[in-house]
Formats: sequence, structure tokens, C-alpha cells
Amino acid sequence: MTGRDPHQEGRVATSLELFYDLVFVVAFSTAGTQVAHQLAEGHYQVAVFGYLLCTFAAIWAWINFAWFASAFDTDDWFFRLVTLVQMIGVAIIALGMPPIFESLNHHEHVDNRVLVIGYIVMRVGMVAQWLRAAAQSERYRRACLIYAGMTLLAQVGWVAVLIADMRPLYTLFAMIACVIVELGGPLIGETIGGGTPWHAHHIAERYSLLTIITLGEGVVGTVAVLGALIEVEGWSVETAILGLAAMGVTFAMWWMYFIVPVGDALHAHRNKSFWWGYGHIVIFMAAAAVGAGLHVSALYFEHEVHIGPGAVVGTLAIPLGVYCVGVLAMYNYLLPFDVLSALLGLGVIALLAIAVWLAAAGVSVIVAIVVASCAPVLVVVLDEVFGVPRRAQVLASI
Repeated sequence: MTGRDPHQEGRVATSLELFYDLVFVVAFSTAGTQVAHQLAEGHYQVAVFGYLLCTFAAIWAWINFAWFASAFDTDDWFFRLVTLVQMIGVAIIALGMPPIFESLNHHEHVDNRVLVIGYIVMRVGMVAQWLRAAAQSERYRRACLIYAGMTLLAQVGWVAVLIADMRPLYTLFAMIACVIVELGGPLIGETIGGGTPWHAHHIAERYSLLTIITLGEGVVGTVAVLGALIEVEGWSVETAILGLAAMGVTFAMWWMYFIVPVGDALHAHRNKSFWWGYGHIVIFMAAAAVGAGLHVSALYFEHEVHIGPGAVVGTLAIPLGVYCVGVLAMYNYLLPFDVLSALLGLGVIALLAIAVWLAAAGVSVIVAIVVASCAPVLVVVLDEVFGVPRRAQVLASI
């Protein structure tokens, strides 16, 4: 484990990395189901706090593994077994998600015991990987020790969070403090510590794969909302329109993400990897939350919600807006600023606001969902018409 070649030709995700990603399908599905039911009941604070807490734990686990594997993956027996330990930790995190929402819903202390235990198990495996890399790679030893040390320091904080019986607000502050310590590992390790030999195109592929997984929640949400409408009203033109819009919004979100060949841009601007990599946390959360919003729409058609039509559409429009603006901001960060992206972002916000207003004003929720679904489609269409030639010139220059 001396470090991979960051310029290796044809570097792609391994079968172990793809298998590792499957655990996160369960994690995102569990979080999405929980937040959808809380939103349907009008428990907005519980939904937002619980969702951010649960999905952050899962995404953080994935990001740390992805960057380490990009730099030091040996695919030998030790690497595989420690990866299994990390997968078990993520599975425990998924099991700990329902107690989080339940405890928040009863205004008690945050029952994060199972989730934090899973997180600790996952991080123990990660520390073992970093220490092995430090022992075997003289060139990258300093960076590896910084990663391992900061992770161990954060583990002390996580154990304290696990033991302490705190109210939700204090739990939030304590976990934020642990996250700041965790962020210190990559921030210090990749600057003062000399960095690690991660592969730009490999990392870009890994992030795109997790994006597809989070977008899969939109497909699940589409099936849920169609099933609910068919059960209530049967097959109709409206059902077909809703199905096309719901599936189309996920497809357009996928198209948006792959507008720019990120591997080339990231390879040319390795110094931008930190904010690009960790800024994706917002994009991943938003992508999965779109599926939860569609699930809320399904509950609305089944008459199992306690919120108004405007709020129902808002559960879809808000994460969709965050995703679209986040992706546009990511591209403007990697490439020179493009005025078109700013205009597209404003167009997205305007369309989504109109969709929520229509539903609140008494227009059919189906119509409002269709309008909201046009937001990412607007980005894709206008970018294909006006953005492709300009972006080709930028990419050629780097």
C-alpha cells in the first residue's frame, strides 16, 4: 500500500467499490422513507434535522472510503476484509435511522446510539486503512498519519456523543464539533501533509456513481406516486402525464450532472478538490430528497397527509432547487464563471416557486408537479442550445 499512480490510464471503479455502494442504497431508502412520513405529518423540524443527520453520516462514510480507495486501493485480502467492516458499519447506520426520527418526534433526547455505533464501526475500519498506508508508504506517511490522527480524535468526540444524554440542540452542536474535527483530516492532510495520490478521473466516476444511486430514490418515488394515483383513480391521461413528469425529472437531473466531463476539469484543477468533494454532500442529500418529495406526493394522493397542497409540492420543489443550483454552482467552481449558469439558476428557482404557488392557489397537484419537473429540463435544453460550444472551448483550453 504505497500509493496508486494518480495518472494511471483507464482507471475505473473496482467491483468491490461497486459492491460497497449497494449498502448505501438501503441507507438512502431508509432515510427517504422516514423523512417522507414526517413531512406528510407536518413535522418539518423533525424531518429536516433527522434527514440531515442520517444522510450526512452515510455520505461522509462513503466520501472517506472513496478518496482513500482512489489513492491506496490494493484490493488484497486485508483491504477487502476492512472494507467489509466498513460496510457493516454503514448497515448499522441505516438501522439507527428510524430511532433518530422517532425520538425527535417525541421531543426527547436524540436516540442516536445505534447510528453512532455504526459510525464508529465504520471509522475504526477507516483508521486501520490509514495506519496501514502510513506504515507501508514512506512518501505519503505524514498525510496518512494526519488522516488517522484526526479521525481518532473525532472518534473520542463521537463516543462522548454516544454516552451523553443530550437534548436535540446540544446534540447538534456536539456533532457539528465532531464534523469540524473530521474535516480537519483532509484539509490538513492534503495541504500541510503533502496530500495523497488520488486519481481525478476515478474520483469523478465514483461521485457520479453515488449520484446515480441517490437519483434512484427518485425512480422509487416515481413508482410510489404512480401506484398511489392508479389505486385511487385508475389509469388515465393524468396518470400518464404524472408518470412522464416524475420520471422525466429524474432523467433530467441525471443529464444535468453529466453535462461537464468532471474528470478532465478536476485533473486540471486538483487544488479545487476539497470544496468540490465535500460540497457534493449537499448535492447527494438533495438528490435523494427529491425521491422523498415524490413519496410525499404519493401519500397525498392516498389521502394520508396532514399538510396542504402547496406544502406537498414544496417537499419536491425545495430539494430539486437545491440540487439544480448545487450542480450549476459546482460547474462554475471547476470551470470559469458562466453567466448562462446564473441565469439558469434563476430560471429554476422561478419555475419551482410558480409550481408551489399554483398548488397553494388550488391548481391540481399533478399540474404543479409537472411545472416543477420542468426546472431541470429547462437547464438541460438551454444548456444544449447555448452552453455546449462555449464549454467545449473552455475544456479545450485546460
